[in-house]
Amino acid sequence: MQNDGKVVPLNKADPEQTGPSPVARLPVVLLQVRDKAAQQLKESLQALFDNADDTLFEMADRAHNNVEQNVFFEAMRDLRLKRKSIERNFLDKFFESFLRLGQYQVAEPILTEPVSFDKLALVHNDDLERTVAVDAMVTKVMSRDGVALSQLTTRLNELIPQPLTDESNPLGPARLCDYFLQAGRTLGVEIKVKLIVLKLFEKYALANADQLYEEANQLLIAAGVLPELKVLPSRRSTDRSTLSPHSGQAQTQRADSAALVQATENLDRSVQEVFGALQELLVQVRGNLTPHKEGSAEARPISSPDLLRLLSHLQQYVPTSDKSDDFDLRIQLEQLINRVSVKSGKVRVVGVVDEDVINLISMLFEFILDDRNLPGSLRALIGRLQIPMLKVAVMDKSFFSRGSHPARRLLNEIASAALGWGGRDDSQRDSLYSRIDQIVQRLLHDFVDDPQIFTELLVDFLAFTGDERRRSELLEQRTRDAEEGRALAEMARQRVQQALNERLLGKTLPEVVVRLLQEAWSKVLLLTCLKHGYESSEWNAGLVAMDDLIWSVELHDDPDARQRLLDLVPGLLKSLRDGLSSAAFDPFATSDFFSQLEALHVQAFQYVTRTSDESSEPATSKALEGTSMMAVVEEIVLIAPGEQILNEPALQLPADDPGLLQVDKLRLGCWVEIQEDEEHKLRCKLTAIVEPSGRYVFVNRTGMKVLEKTRMGLAVEFRRGSIRVLDDALLFDRALDSVLGNLRKLKGS
Repeated sequence: MQNDGKVVPLNKADPEQTGPSPVARLPVVLLQVRDKAAQQLKESLQALFDNADDTLFEMADRAHNNVEQNVFFEAMRDLRLKRKSIERNFLDKFFESFLRLGQYQVAEPILTEPVSFDKLALVHNDDLERTVAVDAMVTKVMSRDGVALSQLTTRLNELIPQPLTDESNPLGPARLCDYFLQAGRTLGVEIKVKLIVLKLFEKYALANADQLYEEANQLLIAAGVLPELKVLPSRRSTDRSTLSPHSGQAQTQRADSAALVQATENLDRSVQEVFGALQELLVQVRGNLTPHKEGSAEARPISSPDLLRLLSHLQQYVPTSDKSDDFDLRIQLEQLINRVSVKSGKVRVVGVVDEDVINLISMLFEFILDDRNLPGSLRALIGRLQIPMLKVAVMDKSFFSRGSHPARRLLNEIASAALGWGGRDDSQRDSLYSRIDQIVQRLLHDFVDDPQIFTELLVDFLAFTGDERRRSELLEQRTRDAEEGRALAEMARQRVQQALNERLLGKTLPEVVVRLLQEAWSKVLLLTCLKHGYESSEWNAGLVAMDDLIWSVELHDDPDARQRLLDLVPGLLKSLRDGLSSAAFDPFATSDFFSQLEALHVQAFQYVTRTSDESSEPATSKALEGTSMMAVVEEIVLIAPGEQILNEPALQLPADDPGLLQVDKLRLGCWVEIQEDEEHKLRCKLTAIVEPSGRYVFVNRTGMKVLEKTRMGLAVEFRRGSIRVLDDALLFDRALDSVLGNLRKLKGS
């Protein structure tokens, strides 16, 4: 290479002329190559993120279910929040690679290990999918622009102290993919979303690799770096020159374009068909808005853009939620159009299509404002969205036919989230109410004619409700687990109750023994039943210990009782001590009990001894002297700490009772509203039906347990009319069905 003063190869430079900074070691032309490429890559990343929303929204639109849709919507939000960070980190990695090019190294160059595309064994499935995708992208660039990259690598090797390959070239596709993967590590999205983002990187960054290499090579040639290497023609110019009208590529492009046009036409035709069917029903309510004399030649229809401007004006005067009931959109719009007519001197009317849209939206919101499934305060808040929704419908008739339309879905998502919002919630501090209020304010203040705002608000709201849902689901699961554990404990408690009552009810025993069995040994049996089951040897051993204890403190006339008592007591005391210790019973109370039990056993032994002596008379009164006795005349009922017995009707209703039939229709996850008193209503969701007790457990929207009812208790509430099931179907769809039903009735009459 000829050294003309413009290029100073680092392997020949004077060490004294190099500063301590790595940047100083890079030749000026290499800095120019780096900065030129960085600018192009930055623009490519910006294009990537600018188009990511549309791509992911299209994927969400084609999703098969709400869960899949939410994945894409949350990914849109995550990308929007982190795009600046990813762009910055990508360029940081890019600059670091160039800095390392100028560093002298005795051993191997300090380069991060490039992505390996030939070792796919023993990796995680997600890593495998990502590696295969990157491998395909790199292979495509190398097959298309590999020669230009090789020339660039050869020229760079003339300027740097260590050898460089196409794989380790900072501008090579492997390195560019590596920068992007490292910069995007913070993305909390699923692998399928990451693969989509990788494809976008290929489309907006790697597709322009030929331009990167061409400009870098030209800069180096101008600086005298290996000018003898042949300059390759730009791929773009060759692509254009070979794209003749008869080429297969041109035919493929024309076919793709024709298919796209056909699909668009089919979609437009479908939208028009749906709206046309709606217009046939709307004929009956047409003509009430800005009526004018028949045959008036001066009447001029208002164009849709002018109507949007009038609506934007009205939008600024939408009343607050507490006064929204007084706001009639059609009356307000008619008054405004009349003022416009007077001012212009010409009668202005709304066109037929726009009038149909206005009437339809007005009827939809009449349904919404009367919908009892929505809490009153939130219903009024949603009612303020009438004009923004009308403007969207005027601009895009697919609002009525496409369920995934961003504006329509935003309305549905708000209503779904509001379903569990209770009347007692503090609207000033409640996060859901505040978020919906922010959405309403944003639309009323900022929405003019760009519907993209609905997509942004929808993505943000889905992320917000997704966070709330995850928290509530976690608490709900804990509630269900606790209730299931409680049900098992209740079953075990009933077993223990039964065992105690079978042995104690109707007997008179020393009070200390009765209290010990009821208050302490019941806990030992309960833990045993929960841990080992009621058919286990441990459970049977606990019952035997209880039987032996009762027998040991009773007075026996059997001559063999003396020997049995001597044989029984040591093992019994050990069993009792071990059991009470395992149940963590109070050691002081345990010690006091054993002291009293010892006295009882002494009395029992003395009584048996006297009875066996034929010369002595029975001395029962002496044997029981000083012992406090207790007669068990009522059934023992064990209650867990802090538990209350449900105070509900004990009546038994027939199997075909309407109340019971309504209870049996309840499904897990459904919302109900219960009239607690004259002023308060409780909204809650059925989260668990606990068997075998048949308890119905309800939680609020945060997942916290707020109500528990038996099947019979719920049936009584249904019979009283104090409980009703909330309709959780999509709000817009319910409103549209209702309006269409009313219009069909009008047409029939």
